[in-house]
Amino acid sequence: MVERLPPLTALRAFDAAARHMSFAKAADELNVTPAALSFQIKSLEEHLGHPLFHRLNRAVELTDSGKALAPGAAEGFVTLAKAWSDARRLHDTRTLTVTAGPGFTSKWLAPRLFQFAQNNPDIDLRFSASLKIVDFNVDEVDLAIRFGQSGDTGLFQRDIIDEWVTPMVAPSLASQIRTPEDLMQIPLLHQDDTAFLRPKVDWDAWFEAAGLDAPVTAGTHFSQADHAVNAALSGGGAMLGRISMTERHINEGRLVMPFDLSLWSNAKYRFVCPDGTETRPQVARFMAWVMEEVAAIEEITATRRFAVPKIA
Repeated sequence: MVERLPPLTALRAFDAAARHMSFAKAADELNVTPAALSFQIKSLEEHLGHPLFHRLNRAVELTDSGKALAPGAAEGFVTLAKAWSDARRLHDTRTLTVTAGPGFTSKWLAPRLFQFAQNNPDIDLRFSASLKIVDFNVDEVDLAIRFGQSGDTGLFQRDIIDEWVTPMVAPSLASQIRTPEDLMQIPLLHQDDTAFLRPKVDWDAWFEAAGLDAPVTAGTHFSQADHAVNAALSGGGAMLGRISMTERHINEGRLVMPFDLSLWSNAKYRFVCPDGTETRPQVARFMAWVMEEVAAIEEITATRRFAVPKIA
């Protein structure tokens, strides 16, 4: 026979009080009076037959019974909240929450989103620009766009862009560059956001692929790729540009690729979401739209000559 559980409101009152270690703060969280919260906890203690808190002068402490109950109560309410959210989202065909890195959001997604919004007015699109690896069991995110050299297990995945890099400059500098050696005469911009890639995809690797020794120069380093792109657009130097961040600027003529030699990064952008989520109407429509948009990158890729970096 299954033991009868106490009322949910009483368990909720206990969970809040155990987290805050304060009846007053727990009452504020639940929007009830301290007296009402105290009554709920008292009824829970009567149901259990043992006290859950030591009532002190200006504080409370968990008893051994309270310490035994608190972790399970907290976990239970988290699980219940997640299940309720999942049940609601299962039938929500309007809201779509997507997360992607700040640079990709700024340089690739944001300039195009008005097109998706115009063509899909029935979808309420929400974006979170973050490098945080979302936990789909906790975070209310439908779809993630992730970048890296390895995939995720236990999740739906679809490749979007094979990343590659090549020297890029503003048109104002392009006239100064005829050979790879000419790059050594202008400032070199460095992107530290790809430092985790192996083998490294940096200026040393590109100059080696071009048959040259890398110049001895500190250059300017940027922690975010979109900041390096902005510096290159202003004529601040040559950037080893990532195609995912620069495709629109290249097609608009705001950035120039002086040489066809490019480096594969061995990293990809990919869609990631829980299995089954990819079939939800708003998710499927967004993924299909992105895949149509990346065709412009594929056209540029087809014109390039590629090398694989060798420097570890």
